[in-house]
Amino acid sequence: MKRTVPGLLDSPLRNLAAVVAFMLALIVVTTGGYMAAGWSFADAVYMVILTVYSVGYEEVRPIDTPALHALTIAVIAFGCTGMIILTGALVQVFTIAQISQIMGSKRVNTEIDRLKDHVIICGFGRIGVMLAADLRGAAGRFVVMDRSEARIAEARSLGYLCLQADAADEAALRAAGVARARVLATVLPDDAANVFITLTARSLNRELQIIARGEQPSTESKLIYAGANKVVLPTHIGAERIAEMILHPETARFLRGSERMIDFEKTLRNLGLYLEMVTVPAGSRAVGDTIGDLEQRARGAFYVVQVDRREGDTITRPEPTVRVEAGDGLLVVSRAEIAAVTTILQAPPERVRAGRSRF
Repeated sequence: MKRTVPGLLDSPLRNLAAVVAFMLALIVVTTGGYMAAGWSFADAVYMVILTVYSVGYEEVRPIDTPALHALTIAVIAFGCTGMIILTGALVQVFTIAQISQIMGSKRVNTEIDRLKDHVIICGFGRIGVMLAADLRGAAGRFVVMDRSEARIAEARSLGYLCLQADAADEAALRAAGVARARVLATVLPDDAANVFITLTARSLNRELQIIARGEQPSTESKLIYAGANKVVLPTHIGAERIAEMILHPETARFLRGSERMIDFEKTLRNLGLYLEMVTVPAGSRAVGDTIGDLEQRARGAFYVVQVDRREGDTITRPEPTVRVEAGDGLLVVSRAEIAAVTTILQAPPERVRAGRSRF
């Protein structure tokens, strides 16, 4: 089909161009013929157009010479025939375009119906484009959904399976195979839309893993309540990366600048693990705790593999007895997203009750 449709489409376009060129040449030549017989330009053009389109109004001037008779017969014969061919070429072009669109839609729907345990990407903006590229690089199966015709055209040009639809619509999500999908990522820059998409998707598939984007930190709790398994705050993550580069430049350069480390991180992610650098803020519950206490409280959520002291010292493979200080950078291997790790590290110290007082 991919080879046949372009072949069918090229020929009608060539035919249409040829007929248009022929008709323009005919109009120019015959108009010149009438003008050579003494007619004005306006009368000559008017006569040719009336004849070519078979309107049949009366002649603007008498056709009283053999030359004008021959010229008018030529306009009738070639002009009417050309218009018939032109109409046919136009019909053929529009028909082939419609057939191509219908067959393309059916092909996409058929391929989506065959998918199972795939990923649905809601939104093909900046983050959606990068997400699709990464999934494609990992040979992942996914469907792109967006309301924008231009964005869907871009996704289609990249060879992605895509649907131009509102991801908040139940019918559209069903068409994308939400009941058979493994993950849905809603990455629109609109928090309200992401919340509504999350609610709709959760109602259609209780086992679906939903990853939602949030612009405002206050949206995170709403997305979790709506049914999202994980919430990503791009602005928050970006700020953490910048802070990481400022506070711990050597480790940041080591983690982000080496191709070997990038490959290593991909391997960890395939195992469901994440390698991240987090900073212990002042006033955190973790300040003063040992590495062993911290890992025990995390209940296996992460393990500390390196400590970057605020003064510049680095402790690799720290002992469980090493104490955490405010401003330390902890290189951790976690089983969850970085947000879960920072939540544990940034929690304030527990208040201890003694009688009626808390300390």
